[in-house]
Amino acid sequence: MAETIHWADVVASEALKKGNKHIIASGITPSGNIHIGNMREVVTADAAYRALLDAGSEAELLYIADTYDPLRKVYPFLDDSYEAHVGKPLSEIPCPCGNHPNYAQHFLEPFFRSLDQLGIKPAVYRADELYKAGAYVGAIKTSLVKRDEIARIIEKVSQRTLEPEWNPFNPICNECGRLTTTKVTGFNLESEIVDYTCSCGSSGTVSMRGGGKLTWRVDWPARWPILGVTVEPFGKDHASAGGSYDTGKRISSEIFEYPAPHPIVYEWINLKGKGAMSSSTGVTVTISDMLDVVPPEVLRYLIIRSKPEKHLEFDPGLPLLNLIDEYDNLDESIDKRAYQLSHAGSEEGTKIPFRHMVTAVQIADHSFDYLLTVLARGEYDVSDAENIRKRANNVEKWLETFAPAMVKFEIQKTLPPETRNFNDEQRHALKVLVERLPGFSDGQAIHEGIYAIAQELEMNPKKLFQTIYQSILGTKSGPRLGYFLVSLERDFLVERFKAAGEV
Repeated sequence: MAETIHWADVVASEALKKGNKHIIASGITPSGNIHIGNMREVVTADAAYRALLDAGSEAELLYIADTYDPLRKVYPFLDDSYEAHVGKPLSEIPCPCGNHPNYAQHFLEPFFRSLDQLGIKPAVYRADELYKAGAYVGAIKTSLVKRDEIARIIEKVSQRTLEPEWNPFNPICNECGRLTTTKVTGFNLESEIVDYTCSCGSSGTVSMRGGGKLTWRVDWPARWPILGVTVEPFGKDHASAGGSYDTGKRISSEIFEYPAPHPIVYEWINLKGKGAMSSSTGVTVTISDMLDVVPPEVLRYLIIRSKPEKHLEFDPGLPLLNLIDEYDNLDESIDKRAYQLSHAGSEEGTKIPFRHMVTAVQIADHSFDYLLTVLARGEYDVSDAENIRKRANNVEKWLETFAPAMVKFEIQKTLPPETRNFNDEQRHALKVLVERLPGFSDGQAIHEGIYAIAQELEMNPKKLFQTIYQSILGTKSGPRLGYFLVSLERDFLVERFKAAGEV
């Protein structure tokens, strides 16, 4: 059967039909915590960028932070003092924690750290800096002069009627600092100034260099020629009929005389049981939080393995553990391309499976030094302590925050009371296991040996497994038994099974 071409390579192939030089753009409005849902855009952009490089393209990856967008409302995570800042650009609003230059940077800083961990290294542009540096002056002049043409495009494509005083440029009021309450009353192209009135009762003049910003449906297509964007992913809301991409294509072509970028439309990532993730509603798992739990390449794989238009349901519990297992075995599967595009950096990381590490960390009772001993018993290479510690830290955080109760256990320091109820069959089976245990060389041998004992004694294997778990954990289930037992000290097992068999 022919191997399916990865979606990123399809995007690269289509883009290369239009030329060999490409700039891939991604961006977000940093109005709140930048979460796993937002990650779909930037990882999708990076996958396309990598695929273009692999195809021989001259490519560059950009990230545009829409820091000049206004604060829309007082979100649940803000205090009431932010009511006074609604309508102001995010870059001009105080930081919520007081440790950053402004509101936007408060949310961008941890996000950019996460990008670095993910191996994504774009050229970063902040909208407030672009506007203040004059990068948009030409686009602002064109938009003001061609206001009526732009309005006709938006009304025709979006099937909505704009207000008579609508203008593509929103001045920032010199008095109240808002850009959502102003109206353009005039402009001078030579002096590069715009006159306005504001609902706060003031009026004035602002410079085209940082004195305001273009409204979103004009700002987006305006920045395509400014930055030379040729490929861009965006959410399905922008891709809807009559949406901002449809109007953007027309505005870009007819007003700014620039072809719209090749689109990559992506679906949302829903948080299991809570719906679509949104910074404004607080339904989020931040990227930095998830990087405390899973290796960066696994987070990339979560996005890269599926076509962008496919909806994703994100469950950080047991399904996340299964996803990590899937990635750990991916280099041996047919989908090696997803593995290549997911790989986050030059380091290979530890080869110890995450699922086994979940078991080993709990056996070690969260002691790293003892963890190395536990892993060595399972014949894992423990020479790379740094990467083992990284994965162990991931496991610790996952157990603390997302792990379901069924994967958690605790080695009982004394004989569990459940062993008092063992019958003669169970006690005899444990005595046989004590005799055979020294002869089992590894986890697989232990697993097969337990089945052989059950068959020999004409005992239900499930009953024997439960007996063993109850002797060690005080519960009827636990980690995969053979690999669990091989990780425990043999003398401890012998003494415990002897004691349980004699109760």
